[in-house]
Amino acid sequence: MRDEPLVLGIETSCDETGVGIVRGHTLLADAIASSVDQHARFGGVVPEVASRAHLEAMAPTVERALADAGVSFADVDAFAVTAGPGLPGALMVGVAAAKAYALSLGKPLYGVNHLAAHVCVDQLEHGPLPEPCVAMLVSGGHSSLLLVPDVASDVRSLGATVDDAAGEAFDKVARVLDLGFPGGPVIDRLAREGDPAAIAFPRGKYNDGTYDFSFSGLKTAVARWVEARERAGEPVPVADVAASFQEAVVDVLTQKALKVCKDNGVHDLLIGGGVAANSRLRALAAERCAAAGVRLRVPRPKLCTDNGAMVAALGSELVASGLAPSDLELPADSSLPIESITL
Repeated sequence: MRDEPLVLGIETSCDETGVGIVRGHTLLADAIASSVDQHARFGGVVPEVASRAHLEAMAPTVERALADAGVSFADVDAFAVTAGPGLPGALMVGVAAAKAYALSLGKPLYGVNHLAAHVCVDQLEHGPLPEPCVAMLVSGGHSSLLLVPDVASDVRSLGATVDDAAGEAFDKVARVLDLGFPGGPVIDRLAREGDPAAIAFPRGKYNDGTYDFSFSGLKTAVARWVEARERAGEPVPVADVAASFQEAVVDVLTQKALKVCKDNGVHDLLIGGGVAANSRLRALAAERCAAAGVRLRVPRPKLCTDNGAMVAALGSELVASGLAPSDLELPADSSLPIESITL
């Protein structure tokens, strides 16, 4: 293992400052500083607040990762950083920091795609990815279906959200129910006490023949249902609303993911992104994959949310594949397409 390169990865695409250290497929450190509490009172992430939090957390988080891994800067063979997509200001903090570390230490730097990193992180837990595999990434900003022949060089977008992402819908429904921010964990918890069949919420684009998602109509349907109960002076069964909403989301997600697998003759499905930590999504995906003869891979919840380990994992894969590092003038690209795995 010592012969494999040691890669330090930096992630600052949203509200988590993540620093991970990886040797090959072995995770040595995964340090995270989150600013989520600073955003909670606004009901969502405030870009300027996130950027300032990254500035303050960067150096301490890097130092903590090095200490956790028991290594020094001198041991690092390469740096990797999320170059996009994400919040422009937040990305710029991470990219600038990575450039400074790489330049001062004379080490190569890889600017990587945030979505491809979410795919690659599973290798730290379950080993090399099957080639090809289908990846479904679900988070606050993305609901994507990808065909992945090679995570280091060939990732293809097959479907995406046309409006609200799944995680965004969770946050907005939580706001309607006055559950606070972020909404995903609390809805997941409350849904266990509710009836997922209590309310027939709509399934957007369920049988439209595409691989795309739409959750805006579902979010609006929940809001209108709650408003109608309140106008009638009736109590809102929060647990039932949470369970029925969650079921509508995971039903569509798993149905579309398995459709992609079937249509493309792929027998391995990977689920990543923050919503992949949802217990009902994991359970329904396991049930439907087993019935369809599809092998399911889902990282442990901590590796599903944004983290530096996923960036380091992709950086390690790029180094192992012999791909050239990025130029030190690499930009931060907030709308970086998935086809651009590196910058």
